[in-house]
Amino acid sequence: MATRWGICSAGKISNDFTVALKTLPPEDHQIVAVAARKLQDAQEFAKKHSIPRAYGSYEELARDPDIEVVYVGTIHPYHQSASLLFMNARKNVLCEKPLAMNSREAKEMVAAAKMNDVFLMEAVWTRFFPASLEIKRLLAQEEVGEVKMVRTDFGVPLMHIPRAVEKELGGGALLIIGIYCLQFIGMVYNGEKPESIQATGVCLDTGVDETMVVTLKFSRNRMAVFSCSVAVEMPNDAIIVGTKGTIKVGPCPHVEPHIISGEWEGDPIPNTRTPSAPQLPQQHRDALRS
Repeated sequence: MATRWGICSAGKISNDFTVALKTLPPEDHQIVAVAARKLQDAQEFAKKHSIPRAYGSYEELARDPDIEVVYVGTIHPYHQSASLLFMNARKNVLCEKPLAMNSREAKEMVAAAKMNDVFLMEAVWTRFFPASLEIKRLLAQEEVGEVKMVRTDFGVPLMHIPRAVEKELGGGALLIIGIYCLQFIGMVYNGEKPESIQATGVCLDTGVDETMVVTLKFSRNRMAVFSCSVAVEMPNDAIIVGTKGTIKVGPCPHVEPHIISGEWEGDPIPNTRTPSAPQLPQQHRDALRS
């Protein structure tokens, strides 16, 4: 039986997710309903993507008995409240990154998932890139020895986009794009919590960070450094340095990655803006199915 999805929010990110999800076999995944703050937006989204039901509130989606899992694609400040709404209605949740605005919100979301015995996941799509899977394989086999340093950056001029620079919209370099660098480092170090974090940067008049540089120290004297910016274009690559070798990734490991050293090159990422996008690789399907 197909997993039955609900889509929370009818914005651009939800559009991209919906197009990607529809590349999977309908016997595995079906989108049952979409909800938006305005019924008209939900109806237009439903018509565009051939979704049976459209709701003008998130509460209606939460009450739909046919929904098993909800994709939350709202703007950042509403991730927590929307996710809590659905989890308290005993729905599984795939929440767009960042999971929350701060650690307090994230802890409340995790607690709600445990209390309601539902699945909660942050939708960091880069973890399922073919390049990411290959990097994890190489690291598991200790192809580069013990990793001692990870360096990555991500910078794109986004100053003209309100949600990237306005505090009330959840803007700022770290939440918008820096999270990709952070999750890359977390992947390399297998989710280990750093012993120390040092950060410096500059803020906009709106009160959010424009550019940041962050240094993380892990156990056994292992390090990581990342920088992110919504003001300038950066090299947008990554490097993993071990005692026996180096893995270079990019550009751009956070958008359409490929490994540029060694024998392996990553597969192109399906274009989620077109309905004719190819089917996702099997590992993507397995991740969604599980």
